[in-house]
Amino acid sequence: MQQILRQFRFAGSVECCEPYGNGHVNRTYHVVCSGGAEYILQRINRVAFQEPVELMENIDAVTRFMAAQHGPLQALRFIETVDGGILAVDGEGEYWRAYDFVGSGVCLESPRSTGDFYEAAIAFGRFQMALSDFPAASLHETIPHFHDTCDRIRQLRVSVAADPLGRVDGVQPEIAFVLSREQELGELCRQLSAGELPLRVTHNDTKLNNVLFDERTGKAKCVLDLDTVMPGLSAYDFGDAVRFGASTAAEDEKDLSKVEIDLAMYEAFLRGYLDACGDVLTRREIEVLPLGAKIMTAEVGMRFLKDYIDGDIYFSIHRPGHNLDRARTQLKLVADMERKWDEMQHILREVAGARL
Repeated sequence: MQQILRQFRFAGSVECCEPYGNGHVNRTYHVVCSGGAEYILQRINRVAFQEPVELMENIDAVTRFMAAQHGPLQALRFIETVDGGILAVDGEGEYWRAYDFVGSGVCLESPRSTGDFYEAAIAFGRFQMALSDFPAASLHETIPHFHDTCDRIRQLRVSVAADPLGRVDGVQPEIAFVLSREQELGELCRQLSAGELPLRVTHNDTKLNNVLFDERTGKAKCVLDLDTVMPGLSAYDFGDAVRFGASTAAEDEKDLSKVEIDLAMYEAFLRGYLDACGDVLTRREIEVLPLGAKIMTAEVGMRFLKDYIDGDIYFSIHRPGHNLDRARTQLKLVADMERKWDEMQHILREVAGARL
């Protein structure tokens, strides 16, 4: 560890370096230096992120761009290494990075109120707003085809055909649910290819717990975890946030009667997102935001379903059938969105107003 610590230009000598947080991907430490300066030190998981240099180039580019805007949202600031880079390499060839410790705040696993979800939407909307002029195509696609729903369906078909563990017969209703919606689920991909939707810088992991809230005011301070920043669509970020935060049940709820979309939460996020970045989104981008929620939910559901068929080799499980429970929860949420589709569209028209 000392070999790594010596490679960064910390303000003062390191007095303490201890494991920090409960993340499951990167190994994270809290560093405290003489004089009180605090930092986060991370070893990048090479299994999850096979191109750490490209990943860091993406994050460095967007955070520098955001910092130059002097907006209300804090941006991460990486600490340079002694040779002027932003990555250090240890004796085992592992990559490390360090950045300023953001400070006190709270992350939420689920919204305590529509106000919390509105503030989260403000944060992700400001993120989109700050990067609206950034050349998204210049970013690396660090996880190829991450939100290419058409390719996700192709991958599901491959797994169904292979059926390595003989699980396909038991999930025929779930497979049929996805494939019967194949045309609609590929709609965003087709509109992007046709130039009907602009390519944007997207966060791609817009869960509520990736927003740091001020404990005193309840306002969003910072958007966290930029490891999946890539080119994409605004509907991806909006949709994944609604999928996660506007569901009335946990992502792996076994009792599907509990799974619905909370329209009050949906409206709160929509209102916050448009308040923050509606002025830079095109009319077509705004029109497809509800579709983004449906497609992202279905996409995550089919990923869980594929992994169950494959033998649970990608997502960690904590019980037999865990990924199947997750898949069924997501697909039930899609079904509830379809049941409430007219209401979702009415809310969009009411909230977007003159923007449509």
